[in-house]
Amino acid sequence: MPDLKKKWLDIASLALSALCVVHCLALPFLVVLLPALTPFTGSWVHAALVLTAAPISLWAIRASHVWRKWQISVPIVSGLILLALAAFIPALSDVEVAMSVIGALLIAAGHTCNYLYHRPVHVHDRACGHAEGLAGE
Repeated sequence: MPDLKKKWLDIASLALSALCVVHCLALPFLVVLLPALTPFTGSWVHAALVLTAAPISLWAIRASHVWRKWQISVPIVSGLILLALAAFIPALSDVEVAMSVIGALLIAAGHTCNYLYHRPVHVHDRACGHAEGLAGE
């Protein structure tokens, strides 16, 4: 799979994680200010976010072959499990927000590591176009 597609999978997963955190932390305050946002506080939103984030995150792990690297795959999978438990098990409603935020942050951390892991390292030398003024030359 092209590196660009792998990169966009991680970026999409990071964006969904950020959306989840914003939904969990900011939406309650926004509903007080804008009652029209009340429909977006239901459990269906959590389920939709999980059902959207899980395939993209798992596809990103699979496509970039980092499922063997526990430092990347364990936070992502753990975060997805926390999000799924919070979204689909009503008995956990008292800790739903905390589980969702922790899960989303774990997913974001894992995808950030994956993104950085696959970023090419640029070495400044005479062949690159902006190496003028390097020390020792």
